[in-house]
Amino acid sequence: MSNDRKQKGITAVNQQFRRYDQVRKEQTYRLSEASTEDEFDDDFVIETCDLSQFFDGGPAGQAKFAEELGRAMESIGFAILVNHDVDTRLYAEAIEATKRLFESTTREQRKQYLAQRTGSVNQGYFPVEETTIIHPDLVEGWVFCRRAFDINDDENYCERDFWPLPGLEPVFRRICLSQEKLIHPIMQSILRFLDCDSHLYDERLSGTNFGFRLNYYPPVSESDRERGGGRMLGHEDVDLFTFLPAPEVSGLQVLNRKNMKWVRLEAPPGSIIMNTGDYMQRITNDRLPSTTHRVSQPDDPELNRVCRISFPMAIYVWEDEILEVLPGIDEPRYPPVKAITFHTRTTSKYYGDDYAVD
Repeated sequence: MSNDRKQKGITAVNQQFRRYDQVRKEQTYRLSEASTEDEFDDDFVIETCDLSQFFDGGPAGQAKFAEELGRAMESIGFAILVNHDVDTRLYAEAIEATKRLFESTTREQRKQYLAQRTGSVNQGYFPVEETTIIHPDLVEGWVFCRRAFDINDDENYCERDFWPLPGLEPVFRRICLSQEKLIHPIMQSILRFLDCDSHLYDERLSGTNFGFRLNYYPPVSESDRERGGGRMLGHEDVDLFTFLPAPEVSGLQVLNRKNMKWVRLEAPPGSIIMNTGDYMQRITNDRLPSTTHRVSQPDDPELNRVCRISFPMAIYVWEDEILEVLPGIDEPRYPPVKAITFHTRTTSKYYGDDYAVD
């Protein structure tokens, strides 16, 4: 990415790319932090939702969890999940495995796996400052779809097609399979909150596609700090919802659309941060927002010297599924659309116009 494009990306505003959005996004914000312009909401608290209510609380507990989760999603599109039954030791293993992936391979080795579209999702490796074509994110990324994991004992599966080092795939597969068990409880609770059939999406979300992304944010250099810009651009996810195990290093910020101020999200270790995306906003007729978020550079100088690691898991439906407004939710603002069309038209703003598939 040229220096001119880098600077334009740092000063760019989201509305410059509005033509790609497939749901209503009226908010205007800089893709990077603008220290003299941004305001912060230090009073807003992201709601914590206790999944043990769903698992162990019987009908009353499930109803209470659905109300709490739905209220959080309707308010700001983010919540913190606790007592989720995922073994948090898996997260510690994942941090070490991510370091191994990015620190034990050369850039040239990683570039052999450069991202390319597989179905809806751009799967593979993204070099630093090349996560998108519109913003110089200070992060290296690697996206793995369901197809990248040896989940179904497929005799044609080849680990080396997706993973440059042996032993990594089983570590991350265990996380994906553990978090996959949360998909039905979360979707059922959201549908219940919306007064829909809570099992409406059970079949579509059984063995569904996902994008499991490894983010490796290298230490921030002095030149990066002087140039400005964030570690990851402000954006909205393009999925139903995302599971993000709470990172060890802070930086996640969420835009509160009601007052256009940013909320610094600090989640306790072992918890899962969850947010809704464009798929969800589409099928809920804008009732549950796809909320803007970004990763900022650290305020603490000491944290500039260490890497930041995160591994969000974005939940999709398969490409041939149809996204349509849920029954009983007002007059539909959006016509039915095939998931691959919706997904790739939206993400063309990150990867180029020729990424879109009709």
